[in-house]
Amino acid sequence: MSKLITQCPSCHVSEVTIKNIECTSCGTKFEGAFQVPSLLKLSQEDLLFIQEFVKASGSLKEVAARFDISYPTVRNRLNAVIDALDNLEAVATSKRNKILADLEERKINANQAALLLKGI
Repeated sequence: MSKLITQCPSCHVSEVTIKNIECTSCGTKFEGAFQVPSLLKLSQEDLLFIQEFVKASGSLKEVAARFDISYPTVRNRLNAVIDALDNLEAVATSKRNKILADLEERKINANQAALLLKGI
């Protein structure tokens, strides 16, 4: 199974929304507009790092041993992942603020704002 697509492969700008989910066991389907969690928006490399970090019970020393790299390198890698997550949150906050500003300036109506906010 492929990694979940979190950004439009055509324009590379817009985030995607998951419209349906299906159980592989019983076939039950769920339809709607589901958000992609921030962690899944990280690169495969970042996700692997986080997975090993959790398996190592958060021990940077253990992660360094698992990847055979220095402790400072692991610390820098963790800081980069933290920065990436902070940036994702900042983008969401910025989008939310833009929608609310557009609503306040009557560029969009309340229904449009509600739909846009659900997509963030």
